[in-house]
Amino acid sequence: MKITKTTSPQKPLKDKVSISLDPDVVTKIQRLAEDDDRTFSSYINKVLKEHIRTMEDPVIE
Repeated sequence: MKITKTTSPQKPLKDKVSISLDPDVVTKIQRLAEDDDRTFSSYINKVLKEHIRTMEDPVIE
């Protein structure tokens, strides 16, 4: 996997990553991102952060 660092004057340093997704997943994420008023990339970042948080701090019932 190739990772490239990108930066802009106002945003923090990000890693640019290339991944392959199933077409139906792309379509669904595009809809969800639009509904959440986010870019595709921003929405994926949000979802992955939430997933990582739940994996690191699982709820014990």
